[in-house]
Amino acid sequence: MRILFVHQNFPGQWVHLAKHYAASPENEVVALRHSANRRPDFVRTIDYDFAERPPQALYPLGDHFSLRTGRAAAVADAAFKLKQEGFVPDVIAGHAGWGETLFLREVFPDARQLVYAEFFYRSRGADSGFDPEFGAPIDHRTGYGTIARNAAMITALAYADRGLAPTEWQRSVFEPALRERIEVIHDGVDTDVVKPQPNAFIKLGNGTITMRPGDEVVTFVNRNLEPYRGYHIFMRALPKILAERPNARIVIVGGDAVSYGRAAPKGKTWRNIFLDEVRDRIDLSRIHFVGKIAYPLFLNLLQVSAAHVYLTYPFVLSWSMIEAMSAGCLVIGSKTAPVEEVLKDGRNGVLVDFFDPDAVARAVVDALAKPKKYRKLRQQARLDAIANYDLRTVSMPRLTDLFERLAAGRV
Repeated sequence: MRILFVHQNFPGQWVHLAKHYAASPENEVVALRHSANRRPDFVRTIDYDFAERPPQALYPLGDHFSLRTGRAAAVADAAFKLKQEGFVPDVIAGHAGWGETLFLREVFPDARQLVYAEFFYRSRGADSGFDPEFGAPIDHRTGYGTIARNAAMITALAYADRGLAPTEWQRSVFEPALRERIEVIHDGVDTDVVKPQPNAFIKLGNGTITMRPGDEVVTFVNRNLEPYRGYHIFMRALPKILAERPNARIVIVGGDAVSYGRAAPKGKTWRNIFLDEVRDRIDLSRIHFVGKIAYPLFLNLLQVSAAHVYLTYPFVLSWSMIEAMSAGCLVIGSKTAPVEEVLKDGRNGVLVDFFDPDAVARAVVDALAKPKKYRKLRQQARLDAIANYDLRTVSMPRLTDLFERLAAGRV
């Protein structure tokens, strides 16, 4: 096949599929990515240029769609140059969220198109209005912006042959007419790589502190530290955890930018806002903010974790939660969708109320105090990760089957 992957941060969700098809000399794989993406790639990459600027829409509700169509035009122009060079794909795989695929049907009318349908915003029942601490009261105008924000996703799906969602719940938030066009296949986790390692260790405090499996290491991992992923709740749980477990150390992974939701007040970061809230009640020497870390170090961190806390609004499920399960972590997760789709309380993890820092603390303290009690849960977490999300035996066969069906015009 000839395959064109389109993702501003390529490879993104397409990493495993792109590597799979690029490994065969019979396939020609090309990726379109944003010019700001400078990471090394394993396939031929073509850059597109697009600089977001405040749109000049007559109506502010159209701003989001205006930006998406601007990006779509930049992508389509780059794709047209690729076509002039002689590359015409059989299958195009893109992410619908940024509008990148909107105009590609005009450039490659015969190509079969798959879009990653990650999330459909709703004014009620998902992330919007979930956390009253960070949202305006819901009224009849709340949904205006939400509906407008979905316009690019709806258009992308309308022009695609198939959509792809990683969890059943993420598919379920789409309107029924769109839902029928979406298949559920998780991106997959390489469980041969992400696995327990009894000899793992991490060094903290400039190399002065070494932590190994069996030590009281509490982990919290996000791309960026923000309320959408429960950072504020986790920080409010720390005084109790640190007071009751004097040997515990907290390792927090994540940057200070914003992945989802609103930005922190000007000149501040969510990290410092909620650290300052509890600063006078915690031992700062036992809290380690490590920022964004390399993947091998991330795996080592999971392998030494005694309790891994994952909290989220009802929103997109992070890869890191499945990876934590695959590594044999005891995952303490929030009773929110789609966490509950994967994490089963008392079977392969522990579920707690998102809004209850004391419940989070109690669960962590119990995990640290009674590790043998949770051994079977950790073992089952890994077994479930292998059975349901393994890259080679579950996700990749289903994803390649979808690609083959697309190329053959059978979907």
